[in-house]
Amino acid sequence: MAQSRYPRLFRAPKGSFFLLGVRGTGKSTWTRNAFPGAHIVDLLDESRAQQLLANPGLLALELRALPRETVVVLDEIQRVPGLLNEVHRAIEASARRFVLLGSSARRLKTANTNLLAGRATLQTMYPLVPAELGKDFALDRVLRFGSIPLIWQAADPRATLDAYVQLYVREEIRVEALVRNLPGFLRFLPVAALFHGQVINVAGLARDAATARTTVEGYLGILQDTLLATLLPAFESRLRVRERRHPKLYWVDPGVVRAAKRQLGPVSSEERGPLVEGWILTTLRAHNGDAGVFEDIWYWAPAQARQTEVDFLLRRGREYLALEVKAQARFSTSQLDGLRAIGELPALTRRVLVYLGDRQLKTEDGIEIWPLETFLERLAGRTLWP
Repeated sequence: MAQSRYPRLFRAPKGSFFLLGVRGTGKSTWTRNAFPGAHIVDLLDESRAQQLLANPGLLALELRALPRETVVVLDEIQRVPGLLNEVHRAIEASARRFVLLGSSARRLKTANTNLLAGRATLQTMYPLVPAELGKDFALDRVLRFGSIPLIWQAADPRATLDAYVQLYVREEIRVEALVRNLPGFLRFLPVAALFHGQVINVAGLARDAATARTTVEGYLGILQDTLLATLLPAFESRLRVRERRHPKLYWVDPGVVRAAKRQLGPVSSEERGPLVEGWILTTLRAHNGDAGVFEDIWYWAPAQARQTEVDFLLRRGREYLALEVKAQARFSTSQLDGLRAIGELPALTRRVLVYLGDRQLKTEDGIEIWPLETFLERLAGRTLWP
């Protein structure tokens, strides 16, 4: 049995659950280690998938031959979503526990797909974060190649990363028939990668990709449904300023976004800021599943001040935490403009600037300046909030 080199933050919830995540994040490895006696139905096996696609009822016959306490794992469930009807019946009839792994939510979101009516919780597995990597964590390597386990542990991460993006296009896009115009999608990918960490203007993105606006909206949906990217919404605080409303686009992994735009050499100074921001967002979300760090997350920016914003605004209960991320090792007071502009937000309990320096500071008006190491320690130690 494959053993994970790094312990994961993720803990299995009680009962049945979906576990989604991009290819190579270690879902299958984690599941085999967490449920060593499980019965595994591998839907990446083409003959197996085709057999069950033609006759989903075969799964019910298979389940009858298993002890009731045996956990059943359906790997890449999005390939045969019709099996979820059989899963539903098995949960109702015998309270059998299922683990449903997937690398795409696209086909699971169709109108006719049975999502088990709340009988299975939805969980996500992310690329490796510093709390999992331990002493192996190296920021420069994460920013260049990302931290998807498949790539992180490869003998040649650059070649593996390049092949990974090609696999994504072949497996998730062409095989699943998510787009009719594959050349158009291939033009879109590197353009969308250039928008990493930026406010999305769909019309501008469509123009740059030489593709219709409605088509680009569909492509953005594919990136989200295949878990490669997310749209971070803007927060509307109703302070005394008019605020931006368009979302920001963030890819889930620095290495993947760089491979999508065909830039696999050393990280340039222009790339560094957005890559650090996106990586922090993924790290926050990975910890959130384990520790409940926040209930909602946004970015905030006044519409009329292009250089003033707060990268992440977290809400937990009725309280807010504002987080600004800088990819510089030197601190300057000009970096605090966004955190000061949002200072009037009610129930704002902490304002934090995270930077790559090594000194922890605090301003007279209560803004805290943390080195990256301090931020990661507080996040792992569940002391991010005051």
